[in-house]
Amino acid sequence: MRAVFLFLLVSALSVANLAFGASPRTNYLLYCSGCHLPSGVGNPPNVPTLHDELGRMMAVEEMRAYLVQVPGSSQTPLTDADLAAVVNWILQEFNAETLPEGFRPITTGEVSAARQTILADPLKYRIRYWKDYEE
Repeated sequence: MRAVFLFLLVSALSVANLAFGASPRTNYLLYCSGCHLPSGVGNPPNVPTLHDELGRMMAVEEMRAYLVQVPGSSQTPLTDADLAAVVNWILQEFNAETLPEGFRPITTGEVSAARQTILADPLKYRIRYWKDYEE
């Protein structure tokens, strides 16, 4: 019964999204929460949490593109503008306390450019630009 309700809810939200456009939160629920759950909690290491660490990542220029290039982001059917809005919503909703001073929101142009490059090995990229930075 719960599965039927969830299916109907997702279907209704999808139709509303197509007809009226959706808020970043609604797009997050539709396209991201299947893996990261509505609360932004993942199942590390395969599905990382979206809390706190992403804010700190914004201090590293290469990590701005990374958030858009990971397969779950880059392959979503969202437009570049909608994906930028969702990523910025995630950063504000789950990472506001860890964003660097002077944080600049991700722009539609950054999303468009990042989606042009396939991230063949997200873990290797993360280790190269983030894990070394963390230490």
